[in-house]
Amino acid sequence: MTQFFQKSLQLPKFQSGYHLITDEIVAAIPEIKSFQIGFLQVFIHHTSAALTINENADPTVRKDFQTFINELIPESYTRFVHTDEGPDDMPAHIKASFFNASLQIPITDGILNLGIWQGIYLCEFRRNGGRRNLILTAFGQ
Repeated sequence: MTQFFQKSLQLPKFQSGYHLITDEIVAAIPEIKSFQIGFLQVFIHHTSAALTINENADPTVRKDFQTFINELIPESYTRFVHTDEGPDDMPAHIKASFFNASLQIPITDGILNLGIWQGIYLCEFRRNGGRRNLILTAFGQ
């Protein structure tokens, strides 16, 4: 019989950058341990931050992500109209659209079936983005 569990997770405030949040997610939904097979969907409730899965070992990967994306979508672009919340606002919205608002990760034998070098990132694009809210939905057998 398929079971469903859903939890909210409020992350602490992070500075602009790419942050590993795999451990926080796993800790927030221990029910996945009961699944032999299933999926965890992670959804972020924000338009200026995003989620992605990538390198979990070398922190320079996260630094390179930030450098590249900030050069690709600079705050200094003078043609943005949506600037009410500061120069990082519209670039944050565009950056978030380059990544994901949700992820779906397989659960196998009670654990997230991520690759050995994979981790879940919070991509924080605002300098003062505040606490970010996630919805975690696990389903499986």
